[in-house]
Order: sequence, then structure tokens, then C-alpha cells
Amino acid sequence: MDKLYWLDQIKLQDRAKVGDKAFYLSRIMQRGYPVVPGFVVSAEILRQFLENLNSSESLVADLPHSSLHLDVANWRQLQQVAGRLRQEILTATVPQQWVSTIFQAAREWQTSCLILRPTLAVSTATPSMKNISGLLESVFCQCEPEAIAWALKRTWSQIFRARSLLYWQRAGGINLQQINLGVLVQPVENAIASGLLKANSSGWEIEATWGLGVAIAQGEVQPDIYYIQQATGVVLEQQLGNKILAYGVNDAAPEAFSQPTPNSVLTPDHTSLSTYVLPEAQQKQYALQEEYLQQIIALGTQLVSELGKTFTIKWTIAQQTTSSKLYITQVSSPQSVIPHGQFIRGLGAAGGRVVATALVINNSQQKPEHLPKGVILVVPTITPDWLPLLHQVTGIITEQGGLTSHAAILARELRIAAVVNATSATTLIQTGERLLLDGDRGEVYRIKGDSKEEMEKEREEKLLSTHHPKPKAPYPTFTSHLPMIATQLLVNLSQSSLIEQVQSFPVDGVGLLRSELMVLNILDGQHPNSWILGGRQAELLELWSEQIMQFARAFAPRPVFYRSLDWRSQDLPSLSDSLESSPQSMLGERGTFSYLRNPAVFELELQALARVQQAGYTNVNLLLPFVRTVEEFVFCRRKVEQAHLTEVSQFQLWMMAEVPSVLFLLPEYVKAGTAGISIGTNDLTQLLLGVDREQGQLAKVFNERHPAVMGAIAQLIQMAKSAGIPCSICGQAPALYPEIIDKLVEWGITSISVEPEAVERTYQAIARAEQRIILAAARRELKQGK
Repeated sequence: MDKLYWLDQIKLQDRAKVGDKAFYLSRIMQRGYPVVPGFVVSAEILRQFLENLNSSESLVADLPHSSLHLDVANWRQLQQVAGRLRQEILTATVPQQWVSTIFQAAREWQTSCLILRPTLAVSTATPSMKNISGLLESVFCQCEPEAIAWALKRTWSQIFRARSLLYWQRAGGINLQQINLGVLVQPVENAIASGLLKANSSGWEIEATWGLGVAIAQGEVQPDIYYIQQATGVVLEQQLGNKILAYGVNDAAPEAFSQPTPNSVLTPDHTSLSTYVLPEAQQKQYALQEEYLQQIIALGTQLVSELGKTFTIKWTIAQQTTSSKLYITQVSSPQSVIPHGQFIRGLGAAGGRVVATALVINNSQQKPEHLPKGVILVVPTITPDWLPLLHQVTGIITEQGGLTSHAAILARELRIAAVVNATSATTLIQTGERLLLDGDRGEVYRIKGDSKEEMEKEREEKLLSTHHPKPKAPYPTFTSHLPMIATQLLVNLSQSSLIEQVQSFPVDGVGLLRSELMVLNILDGQHPNSWILGGRQAELLELWSEQIMQFARAFAPRPVFYRSLDWRSQDLPSLSDSLESSPQSMLGERGTFSYLRNPAVFELELQALARVQQAGYTNVNLLLPFVRTVEEFVFCRRKVEQAHLTEVSQFQLWMMAEVPSVLFLLPEYVKAGTAGISIGTNDLTQLLLGVDREQGQLAKVFNERHPAVMGAIAQLIQMAKSAGIPCSICGQAPALYPEIIDKLVEWGITSISVEPEAVERTYQAIARAEQRIILAAARRELKQGK
């Protein structure tokens, strides 16, 4: 056996023998970066192994010199050839001297577990064969001779998989002489956390999970995601993943994990990996402590000078006896990055993963009358008037929009998996293509062919095993064992179809009933003005009041805060009598200002509320949207009085606190009669920072956690407390960034209203925040007592 190629000694002329993955890693290691040590079993060893196969099979007689000219369209032949070749390799004997050499070298690391990573180099004679290392997977094994031999053969055999043979052929013709497969051998240590750093010129993304990175590679967890501004290293946004399990080495869980469950699962033959179910508390924690996150960001900043602005690294934080250390396990240049089927990335706006056929609509203003059931809708943007159609779709992809855009809000409420801000989606995707949409990670994958065809079966099964489709999960069933909380938790709703599922949630009522989305289901594609001008006011009033009454009835005696209409002209492009303001206006004649211009629809809303009161429901309150001035509020209050709503003692007139002028005028609003305020973080952020919520790229940089927005929220809570009125918050901020809840509770927010899917985690976050405050107060009292 030729010598092993150690990572710290690989030279430029060795590249074809060790493969690209090992070559790039060695370059980084030799420049002083922290890389897990390793050595390469060269491509020459594989050639010797294939040449010495002692087989009666004529198929393998001239390996590795055969070109294996196959008819890859004949899927039966392809599967049979691939199966026979792999079987020959897996049943052959690896020379004992080779195994001994590898084993003795690996023993120097004093580890019980090894990982064998395929590292591929392709001859320049076939320049079309690029981006192929994603075809091959790493193999784990115990550090013992028999396991090493098994893992080596399994790694080698992957170049003869059906999907590999199919790729070689389609990439320019099979020629095994042009395929150089080395095997990088590295030790595996228990890890506190592992993940990826994906860097490009527009920004960075860090993925992280507990334990070894195999959980991400196999799609068994949804990692935590951090969006980083490349120029400054600032964390712009972070999303908590869904990490139920973690991988460790040997039979004992890493100390970084809490006590594992008694039944460890998934301990494959010849490996020393075990899977541990994480305690519930740890599942809800970010895997990266701040110091480790900053180390990764600093490492990425250094690598820019070595690799340029576009690269991907895999990293691990190894848990050592007395300390921990950040290591690079893999590095990919632009030439070696493999998309693994992914071809579009955006913002994950609504969770879930689905596989379905695409329906592409290139013009958002050409809204069809009907949509086929179960498609993935691909469209430039979605306005609220699309709502009735969305009940038919299983997924949504938009080219525009941020996490607080209409598309994102509608998708979350309807529990439809969605990716927004997916640039050029309508150009890259064609109607009829089969897609896998991952709304948790903001990724879209193309699946070629019919999944029933055997030729594509292996590839699709791999894709689906890595990104397993999840149907709409039912809302959680809450138990009576939830801790008591003092801060009120409310829910945002608009669709009566969700009432049955949500009314049993542990919430204190509906904090935001979005009227503009609620009534779209009854307007039959016409603006309310058209109903009124057409003499159908009585009919519309009946339908409107019945809609509100469904919510009042279901949640009584808990309060329901009905927010009156807040439409912009561009929100309703398909309605026949839209508002008169310019469609180019970002704001339009929104909220209470539109009531002054045309009070007829607002008066009808008040009549509908009065009917609800007359039916015996006294739990519905009115929330005025987008109030700019005290004069607007006074106008609306007088209309409310004229509708006799205030004659019911329980009725309360509130206003949204979302136009920044409220920061200066709140005492005047209180004098004018507002009984409470609800902070709308979506619009407050827009107007404070000059950001259009429909623009996803800007939303990444300027979100509700910006110091200016957080300062405004703190000021509003304090001003409301001083005025003696309640202060709620109903924007997306608490749901998107649960870490904000600590501050809200500390500042004295009286209630938090979130979408149904966020109720459980918000409840727990409120409970933890209140417990911390109680504990801190008790400690202060104890200290003072001493």
C-alpha cells in the first residue's frame, strides 16, 4: 500500500490523488486554521483494489479500465448493474496490510470512532462533470480493523450506485479513468454543537444543532439558523430550529447533553454512534452559546481572505477533557459546493415541508378565479384578496415579501408551508414541475420525473429522507399542567374555519381579529362600497355581523378585539371598487383616515358590532387601526357613540399604536377616550426605520429587534402604565423573536397576542420570563434582609 497522505503535508501535485475535499481542507489547515486532523487513502488504492478483484463476473473483469457503456434509460439494466458491482465490492477482501496501516495511523488519535469522507477529483478531460461530490456520503465506523475494512468498501462502492452511474453518463459519458476517489479518514469526537457556515456576497447563514453534524446531514433536525451581515458580523436575525435528537460517540451521551432517555436509538452495525433524545428544555434552547457564535463569525471573517466571499464550511465544537475547541471539518470552494438538489432559497415564512406540483402565475394582478387543489403556488407577490384561493394550495412561493408580509401572515394562519423573497422564482420554476418546498429552512428543491418511476426512485428517496415532507400538523393539545402566568396571552385570528381548533387554547381571548382578512371570505370579489352602492347593504350587514358573532360566541366570555378595516389600495387590486388612492403609494389612505374620506363602510362595521351586542354578546371590543392624529380618533369615537356601542358597559374602544406620532400624543389619546393600546410592531418598524415590510431583503437588516423599535416599545409600555391603561402587543415580533418576550414582561406589558402556531412557545416564554423576575425579586429581598 502506498503511503497515506496526511492533511498537513498534502502538496499541489497530490490533488488528483487525494480529491478536492481533502485538498481544500489541507490548504486551510496548512495556513494555520483549526482543522480536524486526518489522512487520505488515495485514489490509487481504489484502483489497485478494483484491479485485484477476484471475481467470476465478466462485468468486473476489466475494472477499473472499463467505461461501462450503459443504456441509462433502461432503468432495470441500470439497477441490476449497479447492484452487482456494489455487491462485488462489499463482499471482496481488503488486504490485511492496508487495513493494518490505516488502523495503526488512526490509533494515534486515541479515538473510538472514525469518519470516512469521500473526496473526489475529476479529470479536466471532462469539464462538464462538476458539482458531483454531493452524490457520495460519509461513513462512520469504529476504530477497529474489521469496521475500517467494511467502511472503506462501503465508501468506495458509492461510485457504482445507480444514481452515480446515471450522473457519470449524463455528464459526458462514463469513464472510470477520469474519476479519482480518495477517502479522507478523520477522528470523531463528541461535540457540543455542529453545523455549517454558508457565505456569499449578500450575507452569511449559520446553521447549528446539538451534538454531531450528522443530524443535519440526514435531515433529522431543523437546525437553528443565524443570518449574519457579512460586512459587520452583526447577527441580523436568528430562528430557533426543531432539534429533538442529537448524535454522540460511544454509549455515553456527551456532557453537553442532559441525561439521555433510557432507550438510545440508531446504533448501526460497525459504528460507534448513538442517538439521544434531547430533554424538552434543551430542545427549546439555541445550540450555540454567544461565545461560540462569535468564534464562528470571526473564523468566517478570516476565511474571506483565503476563499473569497462565497464558500461553505462545516464546523464542530469538539468537547475535550477540560475544554472545548472549534474545528473546521469541511471546506468547499465555489467549484466544489454541491446544491444537493436545492435551486432556490428565500425566507422561511411558514413552517412545514411539502412535495407537490408547481403552478406559476407571473402577474400577481391577474388573479385566477380558481386554483387546482394541492398545488404549490409560485407568484411574484400575494395581496390579501388572494385569501379565498389560498385554501386550495399546499404551499406558497413568492418572489417578494418579508416575514411580516401579507403572504407570510396568511400562510402562517392557514398553516400553509411558505417561502417568501425567493428571487426569480417565477422564472426558474415552470408550471407542472414537481417541487419540494421547505418552509422551515426557506429552501425549494426540484424533483425530476414521476416519483413512481423506478429509475428516479433512489434519487427521490434520498431527497425525501433528507428533507422529509411534513403534512400540516395539528395544533398542539394543551394539558392542565401548564404553569400559571400573570401576563395575558391572546391569539390573532381572521378565519372562522380555525375557531374550533383554537378556542380551547390556553389564551385569554382574541387580541387581534383582522377584519380585512375575515370579510374577504364573504365579499365575493367586490369591495364593500360596491355592495352598499348596489343596494345590498342589508345583506352585507347580515353576513358581516354573523362573521363577528362566530368569534364572539366561541370565545365568550373572553374578550375579542375586533380591528376595523385597514386596507391599502394595492392590497385589493382585484376588487372592483378599490380605494381611490394611488396604487403606487406604500401607505395609501389607510386606517382611520380612510373613514374620514368615506365613512359608509366604517358605519356598516359599527352596525355589525351593534348587532352582535344585541344578540347578547358583550365581549367584543373595537380596535382602531393606523391612527395618525387625535382628530381621527375623536371622529371615530363619535361614530362609535352614535352606533350606541358604548351603552354596553363592558365595551372598550382601543387604538393601535403603530404610527410613530403616538409616542408623542399618547396622553392626548387617553384624554380623548382610548381605553387601551395595542402595539403593532410590523407597521411601527416600517415607519420608524423606513422599511417596506413587503421587501424581504430590507426586512433581514431592519427588524423589530432594532434598538430604535425596542426603545419605542419600551416607551409606549411605560407611557401606558403611567396613564393607567393596558398595553398589548399584537405584531409579529414576539412570535418571530421569542427572546423579545423577556423584555416585554420585564417592562410591564399587560398582554401579548400571537398567531395560533406560536401560542405554545409564547406561553412557555412568558412563564420563564415571569419566573426569572420573581426569582430576581426574591434574591434582592433576601439580600436586603441580610
